[in-house]
Amino acid sequence: MKGVIIALLCFVAFASAKVYFKETFDGNWENRWVKSKSKESEGTQGTWEVTAGKYYGDAEADKGLRTTQDARFYQISAEFPQFSNEGKDLIIQYSVKHEQRIDCGGGYLKILPSGLNQEQFNGDSTYNIMFGPDICGSTTKKTHVIFQYKGKNYLIKKDIKCENDEWTHLYTLVIKPDNTYKVLIDSNEVAAGTIQDDWDILPPRQIKDPNAKKPSDWDDRKKIPDPEDKKPAGWDDIPAEIKDPDAKKPEDWDDELDGEWEAPMIDNPDYKGEWQPRMIDNPNYSGEWVHPMIANPDFVDDPNLYLYKDNKFVGFELWQVKAGTIFDNIIVTDDMAEAEKLAEVTKKLQDAEKKMKEKEDEERRAKEEEERKNNPIEEEYEDETEEKDEL
Repeated sequence: MKGVIIALLCFVAFASAKVYFKETFDGNWENRWVKSKSKESEGTQGTWEVTAGKYYGDAEADKGLRTTQDARFYQISAEFPQFSNEGKDLIIQYSVKHEQRIDCGGGYLKILPSGLNQEQFNGDSTYNIMFGPDICGSTTKKTHVIFQYKGKNYLIKKDIKCENDEWTHLYTLVIKPDNTYKVLIDSNEVAAGTIQDDWDILPPRQIKDPNAKKPSDWDDRKKIPDPEDKKPAGWDDIPAEIKDPDAKKPEDWDDELDGEWEAPMIDNPDYKGEWQPRMIDNPNYSGEWVHPMIANPDFVDDPNLYLYKDNKFVGFELWQVKAGTIFDNIIVTDDMAEAEKLAEVTKKLQDAEKKMKEKEDEERRAKEEEERKNNPIEEEYEDETEEKDEL
């Protein structure tokens, strides 16, 4: 009987698992996605294409959504049935390939609530969560995790690095009903904690007591000058500089024309600097004063920081100086097992990309070697030319 109950519980858990959105850009992807027109009038609206890119495992199976034009805005969204993540895990996962070796541009994804005008989707559109890599120059290489709370966007306080090479990388955000989270890159955990600790969404639970003051007789100096120490006699009579005793008057020096010759000044090796009394332990040291804390009257706890009751769209809203990023294998779910299945697909793609690049390099080297073998005269001529240049 116990086994039957466990089996039923497992079945219920499995049956309740939801995949809210999944996209691998197979088939009629344009029927599922709406391109924004918000920047068309300015001439800065970028165009998208679906392609496997330069390196892949299967040209058809490995296609993703790519940005195509430099210095453009990219704004595109897809709708799914509205859902709430109340009492459930929320997992957002997708792959990013900066095939162009991006120097400045976003690669993040947004989860948005109902009410989005997809044809006018832009940077001012309200979103619930923004997650993913952002790169600009050598100073900005981070993975954003931004939560919207009561109309305001809050950035994570941790610095989470991102990948910026030419290969596909998988970004995963897991948000749990106990207000904990974790971020994974290529299925490896790179950050974790609580929403309350790592975002300044809520005011602090405690604040410094505004009525508390450090006592006037509190002495927090660990060391003090020794009152018994006296400056040695003649200390101030030693100059900081002296005339160079090794300097000689130049033979061609003319006192009438050049004036009276004086030796240049040099640092005095006997100069000891400004006198300071030695330091001793302060016998009246009171210790470091700690400001008393009190409960913050403005603090109101919220056990539902994780909760977004209205999730309706997924979208990319980016600016890229150098285009060529490919997005793929997007999933929004409450089931980590489903996310891991898609992660395996991405892992195979990563391996295939590198194998394809290695094969291309091997073929290039073999071709260059064959050309050298077939053109010994040309190579000999080049060597002779180099020798003549050296002469």
